[in-house]
Amino acid sequence: KTIASLGGRAREGKLGIEDMLGGTFTITNGGIYGSLMSTPILNAPQSGILGMHKIQQRPMAVNGEVVIRPMMYLALSYDHRIVDGKEAVTFLVRVKECIEDPQRLTLDL
Repeated sequence: KTIASLGGRAREGKLGIEDMLGGTFTITNGGIYGSLMSTPILNAPQSGILGMHKIQQRPMAVNGEVVIRPMMYLALSYDHRIVDGKEAVTFLVRVKECIEDPQRLTLDL
């Protein structure tokens, strides 16, 4: 199964249950439906699920000034029997850094 093949079948509404079995990690985007925050639920045998939510303009303090910035909440649920909390938080911080500065992805910083 390739990502392109699965993506194409998903867009066409032709994914079957067998196409969704055996995954180890899921990314879910409730933000497209307006979700601001949720707790993603693991489906066995997956080790983790990352929830991404709606991007919304919010006030932030930057260098002592209040500025309006796009903000998005991320939520990570994971199986503690497989993943240690330190590694999960390290992963979540890395995802946050890459979203805040996409050039990091191309420069591999």
